[in-house]
Order: sequence, then structure tokens, then C-alpha cells
Amino acid sequence: MLTALEQQDPKVAKLIKEEKLRQDGAIRLIPSENYVSEAVMNATGSCLTNKYAEGYPGKRYYEGQQITDQIETLAIDRAKKVFSADHVNVQPYSGSVANMAAYMAICQPGDTIMGLALPEGGHLTHGWKVSATGKVFNSVQYKVNDDTGMFDYDEIADLAKKHKPKVIISGATAYPREIDFKAFKEIADSVGAYLVSDIAHIAGLVAGGVHMSPVPYADIVSTTTHKTLRGPRGGMLMCKEELATAIDKSVFPGMQGGPHMHTISGIAVAMAEAATADFADYAQQIVKNAKRLAEKLMEYGFDLVSGGTDNHLILINMINKGIKGKKMSKALDMANIVSNCNTVPNDPASPFNPSGVRIGTPAITTRGMKEEQMDVIARFFDEIANNIDDAQVIEKVGKEVNELCSAFPLPERFVNFDN
Repeated sequence: MLTALEQQDPKVAKLIKEEKLRQDGAIRLIPSENYVSEAVMNATGSCLTNKYAEGYPGKRYYEGQQITDQIETLAIDRAKKVFSADHVNVQPYSGSVANMAAYMAICQPGDTIMGLALPEGGHLTHGWKVSATGKVFNSVQYKVNDDTGMFDYDEIADLAKKHKPKVIISGATAYPREIDFKAFKEIADSVGAYLVSDIAHIAGLVAGGVHMSPVPYADIVSTTTHKTLRGPRGGMLMCKEELATAIDKSVFPGMQGGPHMHTISGIAVAMAEAATADFADYAQQIVKNAKRLAEKLMEYGFDLVSGGTDNHLILINMINKGIKGKKMSKALDMANIVSNCNTVPNDPASPFNPSGVRIGTPAITTRGMKEEQMDVIARFFDEIANNIDDAQVIEKVGKEVNELCSAFPLPERFVNFDN
């Protein structure tokens, strides 16, 4: 039988089917991408998409909130349990909105914020000049160490003492090492700054207990709810109890209107999944896979920023291979290996055609791949880099990729839970 979508809009239905086939048949290595469970998918595609719910549980501006209040409260309570947080707001539409709401809760326009520079692995919303965060606030940017590719906390402390920011942002979008949030807190305290920790990429690793949590140290923690956390596309803020009112007001009405209740219902499901032993095993395997893949890539002569990884992410500097990041990522994509080109620290190339390729292991770990498959994937990278202009070799690798993916179909259910 035809679905309602197939009956009403066969063109969109066909494109969605094609996208599903693409996702199923590809080695998806973009670190911010993953696969959600059927349960999360069902929740986000539910009748909750029909409901407006401006305000917060018990304090709505619209009627008919008997169910939405329960769903949002459930999402909040589950997130508080997973992250051991005092207060959680699950309404931000995205991580970018969450970051801006965090700054606006504790800053005034023109105040100084300090975050990791975009070309060094930071995010646009950490104060980069083309982002609203770099226009509304006076932004100071720190770097990674030129020699190690890692954070030099003494250098960051010196920069903080010089500029005395109101907020220091700890977090990254292309940093392959564990972040010492305790060290960031000490730096923030030394200059009287708030610490905002953006864990969008590593939230699943924090929830799974394989990465240091910033919750005991940061004044505010922001995150997306997808990536390693494996929920729907949304955002979330956690904070100390004394900042709860300021955070909530900054999100609504400060940044946005009615929350997306279908997304929040998916977050509730994802938080229940994240509280399980199965999720902790998955988080541990993400790191094991990333470390193994990094080791094998280096054996094939790939130059990795910082010399490896501690988390889910690997940043490859392609300069020693004589290949631009864009060309490598395009060739990989032709072989059904999905990555993204990326700047590397002190990149001599343009950000539109940078020297790096960024990859990660969340999605392939969700599929059940382990260390043995990382060896195979590293070999694929070597074959493609050594035959970057040979369409026949790339096509051959693509067929091997399809065979590998067919051996690891997506599970219908990731975990069982009854809470």
C-alpha cells in the first residue's frame, strides 16, 4: 500500500527514499552526523508537530497543554539525570541558538567574550567575525598551540588576563583531544569570567562517561541533541540553579517563540536511551574506533592534527599528500565515503578550499562497526589518496564500501528501556 506521502507528493517521497538509500549505503564519517533510533524518528514525526506551546510547563500562553507539559517535563528530568545538571532547558531550536541564548543571559552587547577561533577548530558561534556572536559582542579568539595542535592552557590564561572577558567559551567543532574543563574553570575564575562550555560534539561521550563532564565546572553548558548524543536536531542548555531564570528568559522570549514539541518529544526518547548501559558501550566504542582509525591512517602516512585523537573526531592535514581537502572529500564522496573538507590550524589555504578533511566515528559505530572495520576504512583512504584522479579505482572502492555497509544494516532498535 502507498503511504500518504507517496499518494500526495510522490516526488518528495521518491527523494526521501533515495536519501535513505544513500545513508544506508555510505560510510558516513561527518562527525556531526549520526543515525537516530526508530523510536526517536517516530516521536519527531508525530502529531506533536501540530502543537504550539509558548512558555514553559505550567506557564504556557496557549491552552491545551495537558500533554505537552508532561512531555517537556519528562525530557528535562531525563536530561538532568543523564548529565547530573541542576537545571535544563530543552527548547533551543539548535546549538547556535543555545549558544547565543547563553551569552545573552549573562552579557550585554559589547561585552567581551573569548572563544576558540574558527580556523583553529572553534565554532562560528564562539565569537567568529561573520557570526552574530562576533558582531554583538567584542570577541577575542584563542588558538591551539602551533607545535602540538592542542590547547595550551597557559597561553589561554595569558590571553584571558590581557583581555579580561566577561565569558570564556570552552568547546570546539574540530578539536580531536579531550578538553580539560577544570583548567578552563580555573582560568575563568582568575579573571572573574563566566565559563560557558559547548559540548555539542562530545555530549554523547560525556553522557556515556568517556569524556570529562563540564557540568561541575561550567556556569552554563550548551549542546546540540544530535551528533554523538544521537537524538533529534535540536539544542539544550544546562546551568547552575542560580542562572536558571536568566537562561529560561533568554531562550523564551529572548531568542525564540514557541518550542518545537515534536523535537522535544524526540529529545525525551533520546535522553532515556542515553541513560542505558547500551549507550555507554556505544560511547566507549566511538572512542575505540576513532583511536584505531587514527592509528591506521598515520600508518598510511596521513598527517593528523595533534597526532591522533581522544574523542570521536579526526582532523587530517592533507598538505603532505599534495591534495586539497575539498578534492579529497569529493573523491571520498564518489566512493560513498562521506566526510567534509575543513581548515587546519595555521592553514595556508583558503577556507573555501582548505587543506584538511574532518572525519568522525559516531555514525559508523551506531551501525555496529568496530576496530576491524576501521582498518578497512583506513585502507580505503589510502587507495583513494594514491589514486585521486583514477575514476576506476574510486569506483572499485565504492563497490567495496557498499559491500561493507550491507554487512552492517542499521538496527531497528538501539536499546530497550522502560523508564
